[in-house]
Amino acid sequence: MRDEEIIDLYFRRDEMAIAETDNKYGNYCEKIAGNILKDNLDVEECVNDTYLKTWNKIPPTRPKIFKAFLAKITRELAFDRYRSLTSKKRGNGVIEEVLEELEECIPDHSDVEQEILGSELAVIVRDFVNSLSEKEAFIFLSRYFYAEDLSSISKKFDMSKNNVSVTLGRLRRRLQNELVKEGYLAS
Repeated sequence: MRDEEIIDLYFRRDEMAIAETDNKYGNYCEKIAGNILKDNLDVEECVNDTYLKTWNKIPPTRPKIFKAFLAKITRELAFDRYRSLTSKKRGNGVIEEVLEELEECIPDHSDVEQEILGSELAVIVRDFVNSLSEKEAFIFLSRYFYAEDLSSISKKFDMSKNNVSVTLGRLRRRLQNELVKEGYLAS
């Protein structure tokens, strides 16, 4: 079934929308949640929460890219669940690594300006990723959106683990420079 047809099911409040979403994108959502949570029960619960949140958002939202819409919801829920578990053992330390790596580029804002700064940051990061070569963009997104570990990225791109690490370091420095240039970070 095409994405537009699935979205129409949501708009008609037809419960088949969830079944069709699961048929088409269930494995995809499980992969995203699994990269973050590393526990099958947590992953299953996260994916179910994704379907519920999707049901509550559509309507009124009509996603342009349904797969990306689901990925964003799944990722946010998985990170929320991960934070609530607060166990260092979960995720084999990958999540801590990912967050620590990005911490040098993206500071934490916890005041009223957070929402505005978050929107500005999203635009800057999106433009940054769009400026990368296809391979660099896939490496960056594999690590920082899908939270994949260095070993799986190195296999996927037929690179050494060290080469992936160096590439990611360079990309983080470029992102940091871009954030300074845009006035988001002080130099």
